[in-house]
Amino acid sequence: MTNQNLRSQLRSELYRIIFGTDTPAGQRFDLFLIYAILISVFAVILDTVESLNGRFTSTFIFVEWLFTGIFTLEYILRIYCSPNRKKYLFSFYGIIDLISIIPSYLGLIFAGAQYLLIIRLVRVLRIFRVLKLVRYLSEADVLMRSINQAKRKIFVFFSIVLVLSTLFGCLMYVVEGPGNGFSSIPKSIYWTIVTITTVGYGDITPHTVLGQLISTLAMLTGYSIIAIPTGIITAELANEMRRDKSVYPCPNCVKAGHDIDAIHCKWCGASLGNMREQER
Repeated sequence: MTNQNLRSQLRSELYRIIFGTDTPAGQRFDLFLIYAILISVFAVILDTVESLNGRFTSTFIFVEWLFTGIFTLEYILRIYCSPNRKKYLFSFYGIIDLISIIPSYLGLIFAGAQYLLIIRLVRVLRIFRVLKLVRYLSEADVLMRSINQAKRKIFVFFSIVLVLSTLFGCLMYVVEGPGNGFSSIPKSIYWTIVTITTVGYGDITPHTVLGQLISTLAMLTGYSIIAIPTGIITAELANEMRRDKSVYPCPNCVKAGHDIDAIHCKWCGASLGNMREQER
């Protein structure tokens, strides 16, 4: 066997282990990676605790560079065995993989940059591939399609909220003024958004009767509009869920509502061959 064939075989085997979860080795690799991500993030979090940092400085440094080395090696291997390197490099996970190791090296130049390693937590999303939660991923896909369908309505809704916040902010700036904490229109708009969203930090409060009246109107407006985006997304989600279900009944028990790709009836177990032909 030539060296080229050996390299090709090695790349194929690495690809099955690193990118796939169909083999025991691939599953063990992903599980190891997830545990490494969680431990490294946990170490970064503990490193910010002053009492622990003072006692275990050398340990945190060792753990930091241990996992940085692991993730760097993993990133290099992914590039090496990827059949389409450019696609991987500019994919979501390719960018996350790169970002997860850059802060450690930046920390050698810029103090505090190592705490950006918290981004590694995003990579735990690979757990869906390990556990093969296809059912949940498909539901997530339905949710994302629903949000995508409703994005224009949501954009209009947020535009209206922004206009209302600007109006209320300007009114409060005129009525209350800098003496009561409303030192500028942007700060007044900030107060309005906090009030409309019913958070109410209390760092800025109206003192005049007219200001309190406007504040009451802002809070009532917030309660009035809070259900709008929920209703929009719920309606689109219901539409998407209907699209994912077959309208044709089972030929045996005459019940409908099967998944589009269903082969057998989920109630009686009969074949849905005729129904699938009708769907086509």
